[in-house]
Amino acid sequence: MTLYHDLLEERGVLLCDGATGTNYFALGLETGHPPEFWVLEKPDLVLGLHCRFLDAGSDIILTNSFGGTSFRLKLHQAEDQVATLNIAAAKLARQAADEHHAATGRKVLVAGSMGPTGELFQPLGMLDHATAVAAFQEQAKALKEGGVDLLWIETISSIEEVNAAFEAASSTGLPVASTMTFDTAGKSMMGVNPDDYARHVGGLGAVALGANCGVGPSELLHSVLQMKIDDAPVLIAKGNCGIPEYRDGSIHYHGSPELMAKYAILARDAGIKLIGGCCGTTPEHIKAMRDAIDQTPPSGDVTLDRVAAEIGQPWQGLDASKGQDSDGQGRGGSSRRRRRRDG
Repeated sequence: MTLYHDLLEERGVLLCDGATGTNYFALGLETGHPPEFWVLEKPDLVLGLHCRFLDAGSDIILTNSFGGTSFRLKLHQAEDQVATLNIAAAKLARQAADEHHAATGRKVLVAGSMGPTGELFQPLGMLDHATAVAAFQEQAKALKEGGVDLLWIETISSIEEVNAAFEAASSTGLPVASTMTFDTAGKSMMGVNPDDYARHVGGLGAVALGANCGVGPSELLHSVLQMKIDDAPVLIAKGNCGIPEYRDGSIHYHGSPELMAKYAILARDAGIKLIGGCCGTTPEHIKAMRDAIDQTPPSGDVTLDRVAAEIGQPWQGLDASKGQDSDGQGRGGSSRRRRRRDG
């Protein structure tokens, strides 16, 4: 048994953290500057955000290593810094977790964030399986060296990429969790359905699987509810803080702490065990989610009607089952390469 399994058995539901980049922007991160660089440039701010999420009640914090593969770092001429940046990211999160445990007696988990390469796999692009595995493995080994408890593959959109990332992460011997993003008419950017994803990743041996990012929390829950299949492992819901809107030259998220608290209760009542926030989610949102989970008794099964009534109709104006609306464009759909989970 690992610490992950022990804490899940002990607490039943584990609360994850929220956004990285959104909160860094509030601390002065400039658009276009990689957040991963802050583990060396501004370690006190990285450590501070981890601590704020832990103080808010998170049981799991993710390392600041989302774009930590050589493919992503190459965009900033830092492809030779994979080990340095990922080890530093893991050590900062480990420090926050250990200090929190020493101060409160509460054990928490550090998950090593592994985001997508940003490249397309063959035959649509140039990336092949072996090259992708090597890149993910370089990152995974560094995160393990830095002291993470498990590896957390996130914001993936293709089966090919999750195969490569999972193979690399599994080679470390650490538990592996994995989330895909569904934001194109209820499918991933590469056309994967939630239930197909769950069957595939469950078969790989993930200790937990689910969805993150995407559009808003109601759409996120719609996706994860489809993953409740026979023999499915623990489910993850890590939704954005409301629906993203482009305003005044930047992305804004409209979700209040109250909205995210309702989302957390719906997720818990649906049987989802790992619950957190993604883009736009602050420690204040996580505190509201912690209080709601701890203080609100279960209230029955979760249906799409209940989701719609409490936090909004998923995919409003869009028939997600058909994969597109009348003009072929899904709300929240995107032709861009997979955006950062951390907003």
